[in-house]
Order: sequence, then C-alpha cells, then structure tokens
Amino acid sequence: MLRRALAAIAWLSLLFSLACSPALSPPAPDGARSAKAGGVAARPPGAGPAPEAPPSDAPQEEADPGPVPVTRADPARGSRLAPVTIVVFSDFECPYCKHLAGTLRQLEQRYGPERLRIAWKNFPLAFHKRARPSAEAAMAVFAHAGASAFWAFHDAIFQADERLSPEVEATALRRAGVTPGQLEQLLEKSGAARKVDADMALAARLGVTGTPASFINGVPLVGAQPAARFAAIIDAQLVEARALRDEGTPPAQVYAALTKKNLAAAAAAARDDAGDEDSATVHLVPVGDSPVRGEDTALVTLVMFGDYQCPFCGRVMPTIEKLTAQYGDRLRVVWKDNPLSFHARAEPAAELAREARAQKGDAAFWQAHERLLSGQGTLDDAALEAVAAELKLNVAAAKRAVASRKHAARIDADMELADDLGVRGTPHFFINGRSLAGARPIEEFQAIIDEEIQRAEALVVAGTPRAAVYEAIQKQAVPPAPPPKVSVPPPPKGHPGKGAAAGKVVIQVFADFQCPYCARGAATMDALLKAFPGKVRVVFRHMPLPFHPDAQLAAEASMEALAQKGPPGFWKMHDLLFEDTASSNLDRAALERHAALLGLDAARFTRALDERTHRAAVEADAAVARGAGINGTPAFVINGYLVSGAQPLVKFKKVVRRALGEAG
Repeated sequence: MLRRALAAIAWLSLLFSLACSPALSPPAPDGARSAKAGGVAARPPGAGPAPEAPPSDAPQEEADPGPVPVTRADPARGSRLAPVTIVVFSDFECPYCKHLAGTLRQLEQRYGPERLRIAWKNFPLAFHKRARPSAEAAMAVFAHAGASAFWAFHDAIFQADERLSPEVEATALRRAGVTPGQLEQLLEKSGAARKVDADMALAARLGVTGTPASFINGVPLVGAQPAARFAAIIDAQLVEARALRDEGTPPAQVYAALTKKNLAAAAAAARDDAGDEDSATVHLVPVGDSPVRGEDTALVTLVMFGDYQCPFCGRVMPTIEKLTAQYGDRLRVVWKDNPLSFHARAEPAAELAREARAQKGDAAFWQAHERLLSGQGTLDDAALEAVAAELKLNVAAAKRAVASRKHAARIDADMELADDLGVRGTPHFFINGRSLAGARPIEEFQAIIDEEIQRAEALVVAGTPRAAVYEAIQKQAVPPAPPPKVSVPPPPKGHPGKGAAAGKVVIQVFADFQCPYCARGAATMDALLKAFPGKVRVVFRHMPLPFHPDAQLAAEASMEALAQKGPPGFWKMHDLLFEDTASSNLDRAALERHAALLGLDAARFTRALDERTHRAAVEADAAVARGAGINGTPAFVINGYLVSGAQPLVKFKKVVRRALGEAG
C-alpha cells in the first residue's frame, strides 16, 4: 500500500493535481532559451529583471512580502495597495490559461485597479515546447520596456485565434515594441531565464503542478474556473481586507498578512479533510449504465471522468491504450462524461457519443469516443455530423439527438457524480475507487493497478467471484460527503417569493443587485423552478456588499416596489435591476425610471428612498447572512444546504433532489 496521508507535507500538491497538466513539476525543456553567461546584467541571482521606473504605487521591497511575494520583478496590473491580489502561475501555450486570461479581464473591469491587482508568474510546462521560450521572451520584454509592454505581449498571445507558434510570438513582440532581431540581446541583458527559474522554484514550494494556478490573497484556486468562483473569493477577501485596515493594519501590509492567513487555513483544511484517510482510500464510484470496455470479470475497474474538448483527455488516451494492452482481461475501462462549462462543444460531443451507443452499442460508442478525442479542434456541428456518417449512424437521428440533448439526463447524472466525488477538472480517474487526477505518467497508473490486482486476487482466493470483485471493493467505499449546511431561519412573512407556495424545498437566495453573478444565478433559479414544478419555492433575501455603492439603494427600491405592487412588482423590479447590472447602471436616475415604468407612485417611491424606509429590512437580511457565515454573493440556502456562487444548474438539481428526498 502507498503511505498514509501526506497532507501535512504536500497538501497544495494534492490541490493542484486537478489542474490541466501532469503532476510532475516541469524542468526547462532542452530547447529553452537561456541567458548567455557573458551577457547577464549584474543583478543578484534570482532577483529577476529590472523593470521600468515604477509609478508612485509600484511594489517596493518589504521586510515581509509574504509567502507569495509580488515584487517589482513581477508584471502586475492594478495598485499595489489593492486589497485583493491574484497571483497567477501561467503558461503561454496552455489553452486553459488562455481562457483564464479573459476571465481575469472581466474581473478587472468589475472590481477596478484600486480593488484588484493581477500579478503574473511563469510556469511553462515541460510538454509545451514553445512555453518556456515565450516566458523568457515575455520577461525580457518586461525588463526592457515595463509592464505595459509585457501585457501587450501577453494579450497578443492569448487573444490570437491560433495556438502559440513562432509567428504568434513574433506578432506579440511587435505589439510590445520589440523586434525579433532585438530579442536575443534583450534575453542576455535581462536575466529573463533566471526570473522564469525563480517563478518555477516558488511554484514548486507552493505545490503548483499545473496551469493555470491562482492564489487570491493566498487562497488557492485551481484551473480556469468560472468568474463566479473567483468573485466569491474576491468578495470575501475584500471584507477581510477592510477588517484588517479597520484594525489598523497599514494598507501596504494587508496582502502579506492575508496571504499568510489564507495559506495556513488552506493547509489546515486539507489536513482536516484528509484526517486518517490515506492515498488508498476507496471512493464510491458506481459503474451504472456507463460505457464499458473490458469484461466484468476484470480485477481492476478504471473509471475515467472526461471531456471531449479537453486536450489532456486526448493526451492521456495513449496511456490508457497501453494499460489495456498490458493488463488484458484484468482491466476494464469505464467512461463518464464531465463536460466543463467553458468547453462549449464538449456536451454536444458527449451527446453524439451517447447516440452512437444508443444506435449501435458499446463498440460504436468507443469508435466515436476515439474520433472525438482525436479531433478536438473541430467539434462543431459539421464535424459531429461527419463522425456520425463515418460510423454509418442514422445521421438525421444523430443530429436530432445532439440538438435536443436527448441523452442529457445520463450526462447530468455523470456530472452530479463527479461533483459528489470532488472532481473539478478533467481527466480524473478512479482505479477500483482510488483517485488519480490529471494526465499522469503511466508509471503512476501502473503502481495503483498492480496494488489493486494483488488486493483483488486475495479476494478471489477468499471466495469472491471475479465478477463480484469490484462490488466487494465498493462495499468498503467512502460515501460522498453531503453539501455543507448553514443555520438560517425561515424568511420573514411577506418576503418576496415565487414558485410553489407550499413547496417542500425553499431556496433562500442572498443576492446583491450590483453583482453580475447574482443576475446569472437568478436565471438559474427560473430554470430550476421549471425543472421542479410545484415542489420548489424561491425567496429573495438582500445582501448588498459594502463595496458595491449602488447595491443598498437598489435593494431598498425593490422593497418599495414590493410595498406598492406586491410580489409581482418586486420581481419586475428585480429583473430590471439585474438588466441594469449588465450595463453597470444602478444610479438613482435608473431606479426612478424603473419605478415609472412599473407604474409606481413616484412621490411615494421618492420618499421611501429619501427617508430610507426599507433600510432596516435590507440590513436585517444581510445580518442573517453574516450570522450564517455567508460573506459573498450569490449564496443559496436550500433547506439548510449552502450552495455558493453561480453554479451550474446540475449542481442545484442535485441538492434540490436531496432536499426533496429528506422532506418526504
């Protein structure tokens, strides 16, 4: 057996194994650029390049920069006094980093440079041959021309339609004001290679093993997560930062203080989660009716959660093929769908593979599976139709299946199981129930499989039929943990609600009208009510965040609409306010326009806002949220179960079904 829990030593490594790369920290590839010994500027080893003359708020060297330091050697956007800093370890050739770059831009627009700073750290992956050279080029550009030139280079690469190539890099250099002919000299003078090495060494100390990897005031967040996941952490950190400042912590020291605190908290949480569990823990992973390749008498069952648009799922398949050839009838492979939200074509591709199975059985499924994973760059409707034709499916029926999401229930069930198991990225494997995340080297699979064969053979010797081995192992599995619960009293009588008046499930939505993710959550609630007609009631509760200046008055305006026009008036105002959130327009004039559009009594409306008639009711809701430990929006309390952030509909469906089952 593998050694017992190493959480106290490698907790961050476990966290970052869910990223979009193998678990091994990458060395510099053989072809990487490096500074020539005779041309390196005289700077201390590891100090990195010397950037442009800093503005008045540029990072200054501090006695205690914290465990994730941001210094003048790091490209950054935003004020050094910003209460929240996101440090991103990234790779110019990583498609997930490219996706995250767009998300970070959205967040910068939402929070502004005075509240949010973004800092770049290099983590070029070994199997991305252009990543290390481009990282060094970026650092040379930064040393030569400063942050604005670095970000021009960065944006040119991540906004390009094609993958990173010498041509794309050349274009990025020109955008940054550097010619390719200048680059070699700049690389020699800047110490760029040492800066990349220093970033990678810091990443190793923090346990980073893949990209993108973000630290939000030290709170680790793995992968290209939705903006809502970042926003929930940012909002909480803004509150924490304000509290520190109120206690007298100088603004320049807030980042280091919070980073220390948050890294320590993450380490403690990882240790608590691990408890006495070791790496041989068996998780409850039923095969169900999923596609299977191999016999039910196999001693080892490998369940793979994958996404047809995930490049690492495609990259790991040769490893799986080698394993099936090596172990023969001792290994069976099970596929479960986990299409990620930012892969728009993953779910349609999954529908096609499922339809191939429905029409022609498991053999056709695996044929479709292979073609889809090998053609990830072309998963549009035409490509899916071509696969259907190649497999001699009924193409018209296949097109209808994809368009109508015929197999959505089964795909959603796989996604719910993935959520139960804590699967956040793809690929993710369970080998006789033991977790292995990422496109790992074959040796890591072999080590677990060999152990599991020994365990299975012992069961067979003891009398367990081979066909019952997996079932016997699963009987010892750890069931999934329930969703977190919070203590929130029932909403006061008269609070705005919609859906089933006597629904067995009540969802209390704590939201802020200036929060764009709350607007997205509102749309999800409407879809949820349609999915559970007559069973669910949604009640709105206010939680205007202190850094959203228009949120409090907007909340009071919605309550005045309730007072004058009842629940229909509230929900109409609710919808108008969230429409304004998209355009960042929630000022007093906008509120008055909405009141007029809804036919409210203008004088009464004006008086209610001027006299703050509904202030106490709004603040009472916010106090309930704070008392339950809710510090970000949107937050959903579903019969006591807490769901934070604008999560996918499938997540809410799972929790609602659980609550309905408990309600009887």
